[in-house]
Amino acid sequence: MLSVISQVTIGITDLAAAFLFMYGLKRMSSPVTAPSGIYVAGLGMLVAILASFLYVFSVNETAKPYLPVNIGLAVIALIVGGGAAWWSGKKVAMTSMPQMVALYNGMGGGAAGAIAAVELFGGKTQGITQLVVTLLGALIGAVSLSGSLIAWAKLDGVINKPLRFKGQQTFNGVIMLATLAVGGYMIFVAQGGAEQFVTPSELICLFFGCALIFGILMTLPIGGADMPVVISIYNAFTGLAVGLEGFVLQNPALMIAGMVVGAAGMLLTLLMAKAMNRSVSNILFTNFGTPKKHSQGAIKGSLKPVDAGDAGIFMRYASKVIIVPGYGLAVAQGQQKLYEFVKLLQTAGVVVKFAVHPVAGRMPGQMDVLLAEAGVPYDMIFQLEDINDDFASADVALVIGANDVVNPAARTDKSSPIFGMPILNADKAKKVYVVKRGEGKGYAGIMNALFYGENCNMIYGDAQAVLVKMIEAVRGLGLSAAA
Repeated sequence: MLSVISQVTIGITDLAAAFLFMYGLKRMSSPVTAPSGIYVAGLGMLVAILASFLYVFSVNETAKPYLPVNIGLAVIALIVGGGAAWWSGKKVAMTSMPQMVALYNGMGGGAAGAIAAVELFGGKTQGITQLVVTLLGALIGAVSLSGSLIAWAKLDGVINKPLRFKGQQTFNGVIMLATLAVGGYMIFVAQGGAEQFVTPSELICLFFGCALIFGILMTLPIGGADMPVVISIYNAFTGLAVGLEGFVLQNPALMIAGMVVGAAGMLLTLLMAKAMNRSVSNILFTNFGTPKKHSQGAIKGSLKPVDAGDAGIFMRYASKVIIVPGYGLAVAQGQQKLYEFVKLLQTAGVVVKFAVHPVAGRMPGQMDVLLAEAGVPYDMIFQLEDINDDFASADVALVIGANDVVNPAARTDKSSPIFGMPILNADKAKKVYVVKRGEGKGYAGIMNALFYGENCNMIYGDAQAVLVKMIEAVRGLGLSAAA
């Protein structure tokens, strides 16, 4: 009787958890409700975790002697994992957020792979369908784990350069085929279709080994410019793997949450690909991360440095200013000073808007989160398709730490590796100020014609230090001028 009650309770709580996941994700679709959405989804996760302890009432007699040890290990794992996540979440800087997301994506894929490993090593899969789904979840989870760890290493600077070699795609394809062949052989043997030459444990280890190696090889050649797409792909992989293993365990919470996350991740991947003018098939199967060969001709004009204070004063007397934030702003942790400067401009009657490119930064939505952290109102933040027409009527476009997303070569140079990529039309503003640490190139490795334009001036230096000088210059005009 107690076992039946526990099963019913588990089913009800799993459905409740799934509802909280979906409702939380729905609220995350808007910057205004996103914080509460995170709490709601977190509550759903807590409900699902607590419900899992009810399985102790349904174990068979042979497993009962191990219950105290297993429950103790589960509690210790929750304390250690929860504590580490809480500490790292509080400590992580905005510039390190992409690394954390990549790491947590990998942990989710690893968890799905671990569930599959338990099912396979324990011989718990029943029937061809369950075995195929388990192997598929294991494959996707393992690829997500190893690939996400390489993505983390690239984002954190542990791996500084893409690793590419001749025949790399063919070699990767061979590893993938080998993984599928091992999985197919396992299914064939399970159906009694062939004599088994190695032990089941050896086959399982070989399968996971090949999958993990493929995830590493798939990610190593990818350059920094593709990192937003990589993160969204592995996010989708993790969700899909969790959903598949939820099917194996007959767990509604895992199935629903995994499929929702997988679908959302794939949609995000499509949006990122569109923003970079690349098809998903190109990203996944052909020359992933390999830049086009590009011989850039001489750019007319010259770089024209200007003092930060002079630029700040110029913007004080402008009517309309559009700000384009980039990863350089996040590196300098200058978002607070930026909003302080913006409020000075607004006090003086200047209309200020923020223009965010879909792939600005190193993960999807990083600039939106950066601005929200500084307290920038959501109605001041506009996406590319909503703001691009406004640049032509803007007195000033202030570009801070962005490069490729404002490069006019995407519109005019057919040989450019970014040709066709939708960009923010910052070059069409009457005046453009670009804040950069130096004269370096962007992720695409090409010079930016915008910087050499007649209407563009460069402001060299750390973004936060530059913004401090702008604030001081505007305040130095006196109360009457600043207001």
